[in-house]
Amino acid sequence: MIAIDLHTHSTASPDGGLRAEDYDRMFAHNSLHVVAVTDHNSIQMALVLHKKFGERIIIGEEVMAQEGEIIGLYLHKAIPAGLSAVATAQAIKQQGGLVYIPHPFETVRKGLPLAVLNTIIDAVDIIETRNGRAIFQKYDKQAVAWSQAYYKPGAASSDAHGRHGWGKTYSQISAMPSRETLVKLLQTAQYSHAFPGVRAILYPKYNRLKVKKNHA
Repeated sequence: MIAIDLHTHSTASPDGGLRAEDYDRMFAHNSLHVVAVTDHNSIQMALVLHKKFGERIIIGEEVMAQEGEIIGLYLHKAIPAGLSAVATAQAIKQQGGLVYIPHPFETVRKGLPLAVLNTIIDAVDIIETRNGRAIFQKYDKQAVAWSQAYYKPGAASSDAHGRHGWGKTYSQISAMPSRETLVKLLQTAQYSHAFPGVRAILYPKYNRLKVKKNHA
């Protein structure tokens, strides 16, 4: 089985802390086989890591749309923040990417509301049904219900912002994925989910404070 995590944040995210060597460690330990680098409004580190690790790295971006966050996978260029959800999904599709919905329905972490999600049903490829950092708000059941109602495959992802967050929550698929096969492979995926620890939950706040201190 191939362990795949479709939602991680490197140091290119303002609140991310994963370094190139952390991704190297994931692969060296066989903890994960394929990882999407989905920094906030940036594909800078994803491009660098893809050049180093090849198809084991999926170039992604967590885009801040007007109504909430949307992830694009298999991107070639960055999607600008601040577009509507519809326009963001269209921009992802225009470059042949996949539309992935992270932490849907959450308000703390700017997940898409149900009413907005329903306006882009046809564009959605994958919805996150398990998020490794979903502690204060958990909408797993609602996400699963939505995925089943609209025949969209779910995924379990860590949303890791530091090295203690990865390798706990991920999907297991039957073969190495590509842009053309990932959605189908996730239709029969198995999920691994475990509490990542308090440090992993607090990474975003810690990383933001660290960046602020370094630039003070």
